[in-house]
Amino acid sequence: MPHKKSKCILSRKAEEIPPFYVMDVLENAQKLEADGRDVIHLEIGEPDFPTAPHICEAASAALARGATKYTHSQGLPALREAIVESYREKFGVELSPEQVIVSSGTSPALLLTFLALLERRDEVVMSNPYYSCYPNFVKYLGGKPVYVYTNETDGFALEPETVQQYLNPSTKAVLINSPSNPCGHVMAAESLEGMAEVAGSIPIVSDEIYQGLVYSGDEHSILEYTDNAFVVNGFSKLYAMTGWRLGYVICPKECIRAFQKIHQNFFICANSFVQEAGIAALRGPQDHVAEMIKTYNKRRQYMLKRLIGMGLEVRSEPRGAFYVLADARKFSNDSLELSRRILNEAGVAVTPGIDFGEGAEGYLRFSYANNLKNIEEGMDRLELFLKKELEN
Repeated sequence: MPHKKSKCILSRKAEEIPPFYVMDVLENAQKLEADGRDVIHLEIGEPDFPTAPHICEAASAALARGATKYTHSQGLPALREAIVESYREKFGVELSPEQVIVSSGTSPALLLTFLALLERRDEVVMSNPYYSCYPNFVKYLGGKPVYVYTNETDGFALEPETVQQYLNPSTKAVLINSPSNPCGHVMAAESLEGMAEVAGSIPIVSDEIYQGLVYSGDEHSILEYTDNAFVVNGFSKLYAMTGWRLGYVICPKECIRAFQKIHQNFFICANSFVQEAGIAALRGPQDHVAEMIKTYNKRRQYMLKRLIGMGLEVRSEPRGAFYVLADARKFSNDSLELSRRILNEAGVAVTPGIDFGEGAEGYLRFSYANNLKNIEEGMDRLELFLKKELEN
């Protein structure tokens, strides 16, 4: 009897979900490197610093004593207490450890939040440009992303008075991100306060994963201005722990049980020994964090000067995260094709602006989460490439 070949029938949403272009760029760069090419990586948002030794030691010690079992579905009590302490010390907000759900990364925390909030056709208001995956979370759950196009002259800031125009009975959440990816914008206190006032009974989902990575001025949390907020955060960026996959969401008290039930069903709990590392990250020495921020700032200043010097426009200085979103329309309106050519011809991996929505088409995002020597080489290669473009 002949073997019957299977044919996998995927859902439409599985077929239609767009790629995460930065990962395509990374994977194409890795193929070139496998063929012997030297590539400078300025695309990926991953700290080049190692995780601090005391954090690694905490995980090793946890493994050695057998901390490899399930934890409470919301996370280790000590970790939730440390998270609450951190927000109290940084922002003066009073929270309960019961409001914290620890997850296996910030993306699962964001998914958890939208699983809890959204019904079909519910709307989520967000900026455009946006972090690549935001609309995909919303669409995949049957919701509708509503885009507020922002302006580079004020750092692509999402302002309360503009957001107010997009709110209606179908709005289920307003999504903010500060410090932001891909723009590096940091929301001012008055903007956050105004956003809380404008949103009113509509909850604000605040992605604060780049919290702490700020190079000038103050930073704030939405929790300083409203209790009607879901804060998503984690350890990947500030503590150079991307591969550890540890994040959390802080939710209003009345939502705790619902979040816990969803987490129990879909995620169970975060890795136990990784949670021990998170406790060490928050309660241990912070000098490595301060040094990392100092180093990032030097890279930021250097990259800004070089990019502007070679004809790429940056009209508002980014002062948070570790990205520069630069206007490359002088060279091409097709950011995806331009990024491919820069990779293949110059050996520099950069992220196309289209990854962050139509509002960033024609732009390129540069990450300075790489050492200064590599950034210098990358800028040299890019400058030579762009000079040739102008000559042609």
